[in-house]
Amino acid sequence: MGACWSNRVKAETPSHTGLNSKNVSRDGSKLSSGSIPQTPRSEGEILQSSNLKNFSFSELRTATKNFRPDSVLGEGGFGSVFKGWIYENSLAAAKPGSGTVVAVKRLNQEGLQGHKEWLAEINYLGQLHHPNLVKLIGYCLEDEHRILVYEFMARGSLENHLFRRGSRVEPLSWNFRMKVALGAARGLAFLHNAETQVIYRDFKTSNILLDSNYNAKLSDFGLARDGPTGDKSHVSTRVMGTYGYAAPEYLATGHLNAKSDIYSFGVVLLEMISGRRAIDKNRHYGEHNLVEWAMPYLLNKRGILRVLDPRLQGQYSLTRARKAVTLALQCLAVEPKLRPTMDEVVADLQQIQEARDVAKSTRKEQSNVSKRTSYPRPSASLVYV
Repeated sequence: MGACWSNRVKAETPSHTGLNSKNVSRDGSKLSSGSIPQTPRSEGEILQSSNLKNFSFSELRTATKNFRPDSVLGEGGFGSVFKGWIYENSLAAAKPGSGTVVAVKRLNQEGLQGHKEWLAEINYLGQLHHPNLVKLIGYCLEDEHRILVYEFMARGSLENHLFRRGSRVEPLSWNFRMKVALGAARGLAFLHNAETQVIYRDFKTSNILLDSNYNAKLSDFGLARDGPTGDKSHVSTRVMGTYGYAAPEYLATGHLNAKSDIYSFGVVLLEMISGRRAIDKNRHYGEHNLVEWAMPYLLNKRGILRVLDPRLQGQYSLTRARKAVTLALQCLAVEPKLRPTMDEVVADLQQIQEARDVAKSTRKEQSNVSKRTSYPRPSASLVYV
């Protein structure tokens, strides 16, 4: 990370930090056990970053039209996310409709996600910068107010694109899904290869945001942790995350390392391939858990057609689909040591992309050759000898 962390701004931790809403499954069950040791980036201090602006509450009130309901972009465990405007160069609040659009996330003091997660978000995104991580512009820490200001991601979350249903909703294409998978993989690989390794711990479709060109960026670092150091193989934590995405060994022991993220990536890749949610209680019995339902088909070469999203028929070659399925299967290995590294995941996804580009180029060349070698139809003006 390499940034100077000596200058620190003290932040008081409120007593009502509460549980993170992401520790609760869709049926209300909690993912929580044991005690959690502190890390330097979540000990109640904001690590100073020259790249972050400390906004006043009045500035953000102006930027969001006083946090009016018609400015809301979305809601979650943290609270509401509002559409706001700032001037790009000065970062000063702008009147709505002028300047640059930003996303303003305001902590709900009555909600389940607390100050510790808010602080971790600042301290990770304030120090980490990569094209596949969402950009944190600044924050507000004033009285009881806890607010974060991010770059605006025009196309929202991957979750919405994968699982929205309706006659007017076009499913995300196979090529865009693979593009998003590669971008998200690059983001995770960057975290795992950082000077001080970072374990994301909450990799899921709702935390992958898309810009106007469908470039993927990881968001929400509230559960991120520094990885093991020295000869340690893991860090011990309270079990937190989201059911359906968390690695089985992490659920069983609380031992966290980079392989935990890779399992979660496998789940998300399987969601992209299948168009099914990791946990979906609305499906038939035996199909609630995506990994459990899909595994018998993934292990059978002829069974993968049962897993592929039927809405994408004709958009992919079976060869590339098999490569994607094989990669998902490797990431979901029960034994963590058998899972690939994120660098290996990125390399495999790049090969899938390159195979697509080669096939596209070949088709274009074949079309051009066909045009060059085609003969005109006979007409009255042509004389053949």
